[in-house]
Amino acid sequence: MNLVIVESPTKARTISQFLAKDYKVESSYGHIRDLPKSKLGIDVEKNFEPQYIIPLKARKRVNRLKKEAEKAAAVILATDEDREGEAIAWHLTEALGFGNPKSKILNPNVQRIVFHEITKSAIEEALENPRDIDMNLVDSQQARRVLDRLVGYKLSPFLWEKVMKRLSAGRVQSVALRLIVEREEEIRNFKPEEYWTIETLLQSAGASKKNQFGALLHKINDEIIPKLGIKTKEEAGKIVDDLQKCEYKILKIEKKEIKKNPLPPFITSTLQQEAFKRLRFSAKQTMRIAQNLYENGLITYMRTDSLNISKESVRQAAGWIEKNLGKEYVAQAPRFFKTKSRLAQEAHEAIRPTNPDLTPEKVQVKFPQEKRLYELIWRRFIASQLPQAIFDATRVEIKAQNSKFYILIANGNTLRFDGFLKIWPMKFEEIDLPVLKENGKLKLIKINPFQHFTEPPARYNEASLIKTLEKYGIGRPSTYAPIISVIQERNYVYKNEERRFQPTEIGEVVNKILVKHFPEVVDIQFTAEMEKELDEIAQGSQKWQKVIKEFYEPFNKNLEQKYQEVEKQKPIEEKTEEICEKCGKSMVIKYGRFGKFLACSGFPECKNTKTIKIAMTNDKGEEIKCPKCQTGTIVRLRTKTGRFFYGCSRYPKCDFASWTKPSI
Repeated sequence: MNLVIVESPTKARTISQFLAKDYKVESSYGHIRDLPKSKLGIDVEKNFEPQYIIPLKARKRVNRLKKEAEKAAAVILATDEDREGEAIAWHLTEALGFGNPKSKILNPNVQRIVFHEITKSAIEEALENPRDIDMNLVDSQQARRVLDRLVGYKLSPFLWEKVMKRLSAGRVQSVALRLIVEREEEIRNFKPEEYWTIETLLQSAGASKKNQFGALLHKINDEIIPKLGIKTKEEAGKIVDDLQKCEYKILKIEKKEIKKNPLPPFITSTLQQEAFKRLRFSAKQTMRIAQNLYENGLITYMRTDSLNISKESVRQAAGWIEKNLGKEYVAQAPRFFKTKSRLAQEAHEAIRPTNPDLTPEKVQVKFPQEKRLYELIWRRFIASQLPQAIFDATRVEIKAQNSKFYILIANGNTLRFDGFLKIWPMKFEEIDLPVLKENGKLKLIKINPFQHFTEPPARYNEASLIKTLEKYGIGRPSTYAPIISVIQERNYVYKNEERRFQPTEIGEVVNKILVKHFPEVVDIQFTAEMEKELDEIAQGSQKWQKVIKEFYEPFNKNLEQKYQEVEKQKPIEEKTEEICEKCGKSMVIKYGRFGKFLACSGFPECKNTKTIKIAMTNDKGEEIKCPKCQTGTIVRLRTKTGRFFYGCSRYPKCDFASWTKPSI
């Protein structure tokens, strides 16, 4: 009997379908060794040696795997192909007694195999090409784990002592928090500026409304009007008055063909972004569903930053396209994409269906969310092999002259061939212009001046935050979802009604402390450089202990100084006119782990506390009536775990509660 070990029972069941009866597939149920929770678990005096233990919950599983391994003729480690999977394979060799000094597995009957899709052909090829454990990948994973442990276990106690108990800090999560807090500060400090645009409605020869079209004022006396060029209603009014007296004539007509290329197949970050935009899935939800699809053999591995795709998958896609869409939709040549990330592993593939012929209508899954995500992945991949979409674009320059010389622009846009848009719909505006001729005269029908105000930058949502983290090189495919989850679980940020991130009061306090006293921990460039060094460890060009030492020594020295220099923050309290019903003293607003709350000023003699009720209003600024009792108003509250919900101000007389804000 040959024993195959993977991480999850679902993956084990799928793989077992493709193997002969003399193979037995078992699951490790994830990591079987980890750092202890009760202490630092890293010997900083002995080259940062990690002190791994087998957690209690994993011991039974390890004993079972040991017994199975003793009976097996060969043990095959088939964990995932990324750093995390490589580390699990290494931990298995250590925990099961196979030995693994410097990547050589001492037991000749133990093999390591990798594959990026769970299909019969991929598994057979992997079995024919076993390899040693890649200790560069293991070291990179260990370095990240050690770095995160050092920051978390060293910096969190500082926050407990100087701010409040039960706070925590994380290496990469703190950078994400900083991005959200700084965006909020931008919004608070933003001052809107007024500006105006002027659009005309013109008519070409003929009395039909079909001959009417819009044109936007573009130049005054040969100078292009900048976005904020027309600042006031008075300025706009003067221009409108002058335009009313002008004669309009077509100066130039330019026609050109515009070709739009399809997007590449998904990588982890783009899948998370698009699933949020189109399906409203969180990053965590997307990765959980993608994991299920991968482990059931439906898609390739879902943690990747490579755009590489196999020639066989491209050939299969072309076959499906010709059969189902017709020859005109077969691209002239197979389309491959260049990966932007310098350190992406090209041996990995982009996220694609393992079988392009398995359309979303045919796929068998347990849950509708799985079908929706599969369809997104399938459509994106098939669309990547379709021809360009072709548009006919027209640009018309119109001259108007009176006391000044004006140029107006009208743009037309029509779709001539949909190409990849047939499979991957995207929003675009088709604008039909009437038949126009150069030097042709036009009749002015109407002038519309429009008032605008500049807007502050938008708060981050999951898609834009992931895009920003990726842009700055912070985190890697496997870390985006955990980063977003952790800053919410710690109650440093929350999602507002528009599903955008806002920092909590305590999130802002923690960020202020970290930025002031530990700037390197929350510095975007420094964190990106650290990610680069972790990648270099994975490539074998850096030693992990050296990277840790260069970070830890100045970090720890600064931490020791800050314990001496930084005074304990006084509890933030705001006086209120509310009276404690238990002792008669005034109530004050205090800040806790889950934000503001009311507490009796007589503490510790009186320990009365209350949740602060925040009245909710509609777009007109009116308080929202409770839909159940029609007497109370809707207020926003928090659960004990920090999650927001909406309830009636008359509670407990009215027990209305909802996770979403009532719109009536």
